[in-house]
Order: sequence, then structure tokens, then C-alpha cells
Amino acid sequence: MPNLNDIIIMRPEFFLVAAACVLLLADAFMKPAERPYLHWLSIGVLAVTIYLVLAFQPAGPVTAFHGMFILDGVSEILKVFSLLCTILVFIYGRPYLNDRKLLVGEFYTLMIFAVIGVMLLVSAGNLIMIYLGLELLTLSSYALVALNRDSKLSSEAAIKYFVLGALSSGMLLYGMSMVYGATGTLDLVQLHAAIPQSAMPHLLVFGLIFMIIGVAFKLGAAPFHMWIPDVYQGAPTPVTAFVGSASKLAAFGMAFRLLATGMSDLSQHWQLMLAALAVLSLAIGNVVAIVQTNIKRLLAYSTISHMGYLLLGLVNAGPEGYSAAMFYAVSYALMSTAAFGVILALSRAGFECEEIDDFKGLNQRAPWMAFLMMLCMFSLAGVPPMFGFFAKLLVLQAAIHAGMMWLAIVGAVFAIIGLYYYLYVVKVMYFDKPVAGTEVRLQTDFTLRVALSLNALVLLALGLYWGPLLAWCNQAFVG
Repeated sequence: MPNLNDIIIMRPEFFLVAAACVLLLADAFMKPAERPYLHWLSIGVLAVTIYLVLAFQPAGPVTAFHGMFILDGVSEILKVFSLLCTILVFIYGRPYLNDRKLLVGEFYTLMIFAVIGVMLLVSAGNLIMIYLGLELLTLSSYALVALNRDSKLSSEAAIKYFVLGALSSGMLLYGMSMVYGATGTLDLVQLHAAIPQSAMPHLLVFGLIFMIIGVAFKLGAAPFHMWIPDVYQGAPTPVTAFVGSASKLAAFGMAFRLLATGMSDLSQHWQLMLAALAVLSLAIGNVVAIVQTNIKRLLAYSTISHMGYLLLGLVNAGPEGYSAAMFYAVSYALMSTAAFGVILALSRAGFECEEIDDFKGLNQRAPWMAFLMMLCMFSLAGVPPMFGFFAKLLVLQAAIHAGMMWLAIVGAVFAIIGLYYYLYVVKVMYFDKPVAGTEVRLQTDFTLRVALSLNALVLLALGLYWGPLLAWCNQAFVG
């Protein structure tokens, strides 16, 4: 039976569950005029959860519920940044959702339940807990993608996401069952100890393949990327921002728990698999992004390429690689949130600001927004001294230290190719003339403008002063 210590260790998760239930009840009894309070209450709940995560972090890793839940430095960092990205999504998304009459209580409660799934997933110490956190995240995400019931594109994206997500979850679960059959345990620490003594190594590798397919789907790595462009384009833009940030942090956490914590003794097998996925992701993501005319689809293929870079860090299969990969996941989450924040700031009722042509001449009409978008594009492209440059540098270095110089060269070549479509967006904003009928009217929400400015400027600040964040990531794996 669980004891008080288990509950104390999981206090942020229990608080968030209780708060989500209270918000759900509050929404049911609130009058329409009181609905704005739900927005600020939700942000407050997430801010308190960040405090709980940071304030009660133990000196070393601790477990709860007989090892099913792990509290360590890795989970702390991933939780803090996933909660922070969700707060930013709430701030950026409020005017957008309000204009389209989508500012409903379900949005906030589903987002919070999705974040609970992220928190359980990154702290999972057991295969069952991994699956529980994953399903809580994905089931909430399916509903969020379909939030706009009047949009045929949104409904179509939700159905594709649901069908492909169910298929990948089934493959992941099948792989877990094979691993359990070969080792007789679901606990990741016991699994690590049981692998060398297993009498069925071929069954283990067979299960590993299916588990990596599940991880690759959640990351959006090629060739399991087919859901990303449709979901990014079809979902309401605030939901797209969440899927492109907090969900990627969760996917990295799942990959780390499965591969590093549970199956590190099989690294000679999964290193090559991840290297192949990385090359495919870099190639497909960067090449197909060049021909996109929709900014959300361009960022979708950009995500695929970035997941390829994240895999370069995981290929290292050591503390250096894991630290570089987590640093990259955090940097991508912040970059992606800022980029979608600019799109949300420029959108209004009847104008989605989704086509790249909509950004033509943006510098003449809204120079500050053009500057913020330029910072996002430069950081995503890895232009020094932006945050994204050092993130790319670290994962390439990790691949070299893993003895895969060829993989680092591939990553560097596709980084140069990827410069084209990012710089094209900058060129459109600064050197093209505005298109008639696409007049920009900035959202007047003061909180959005301040948060977005800080978010984008942080990309420059962390590019100049990234040492403390990297030290935090290193400490999580070395300490």
C-alpha cells in the first residue's frame, strides 16, 4: 500500500490533479462573464506547480510507489520547462481562442491533464507508468486537436492523429510485452539488471524494435512523421504550439527512461536504429520544408528535422549525449513556442496568418514582431549567437564523441540546407512588399506582447549565456 512519503514525493502531480478537478467544477458553475477568471486561475495553478517542483527537489534520486515513480534531476528540468511552455501557450492562445469562440473550460482542463501526463511520463520508473503517462498525454491531445468542431481541417487532423497514435501505442505496448516476456519484470531498474542474464536475447531485441517505433512516433521522427504536418496545420494554433513544445519534452523523457534507464545494455543495437532515424528525419524534414507555403507546415517539417538532431545526442548513449539531447529538447521547446506565439499575435478573427505570404512586408507594418520572428527563425536555423546554434553544436559534438563522425557530418550538411527556408521567411518579412488584403492587426493583449517579447529575447540571451542551463542539464545526468 502507498504511504505518506509516496504522496509527498508526488506532491506536484497530486496538486495538479486536484486543481484540474476544481477548475473543471468551477467552469461548470461559472457565469459567462466570469470565464476570464478561469484563464488566470489555470496560469496560477501551473505557476504553483513549478514552485512545488523546484522547492522540494531532493539531493538525489528518490522513488515512490515501489519504484514506479522516479524523482530526479532529469524529471525536474523536463517538468519545469513543460509547465513553463504551457503557461506561455495559455497566454499566447487566449486572444486567438476568444476571437473564434473556443475559449472554453475544456481547453484549460484538457491542457492541464495533458501536462499531468507529461509529468508522469518523464518520472516513470516502470513500463506501466510510461504507458499510463503516454496515454493521458495523447488522449488529451486528440481532444485538443479536435477542439474547433466547425473546422473540417481540425476534425480530419484529429482523426489521423488518433488512428496513427493508436497504432503506435499498440506497437509500443507489444514491444513492452516482448521485453516483459524475456525478463519477467516491468520495473526499469530491475529490467536493466535482468537483461544480461536473459535467456532470450533475440526476443529482447525484437521488443526493442517495436518500442523504438513507439518512441519515434511520439518524437515525430521519420519515417513515423506522417501525422505531424496535418496535425500542425489542422489543430488550433495554441494546441499546435503545445504539441510542438511540451509534448516533445515528454517524448525525450520517454526515450531516456526506456533506452537509458531500462535498456542501456542493448545500446549497441538501439544506437544504430536511432542513427538511421536521425538521418531520415534530417533529410525528409529539411528537404520537404523547402517547398512549403504554409508557415505551420513549414514548422512541422522543421520539427521533424529538429527531432533528428535530438536523436544525435541520444545516439551517444552516455551522460554527455543525454545532457546534450535534453539541452536541445529544452531549446527547441522555447524556440517553437516563441515562433507559434508570433503567429498567434498576428492572427485575428477571419485571418489565420498561416501562409508565408502573409508575412510579406511585416517589417514595414509591425517591425517589432518582424524582429521577434527573425530571432525565432535564426535560433531554429542555428545561426550564432542564438540559442539554437549552441544546442546544435552540442549534439553534433556528442555524435562525434560516440565515434559517429559520419553522422555529425550529415547533421552539419543538413543544417546548412535548413538555413534556406528559415532565411526565406526572414527575407519575406524584410524585403518583400505586403500583399493586398493581408493587413496585419496586432493583438492588443498586453500580457501576450510582454510574454512573447521575453520569450524571443531569451533565445538571444541564452545564446550568449547558456552555461548555467547546460550545467543544470549536466548535473541531472552526472549527479
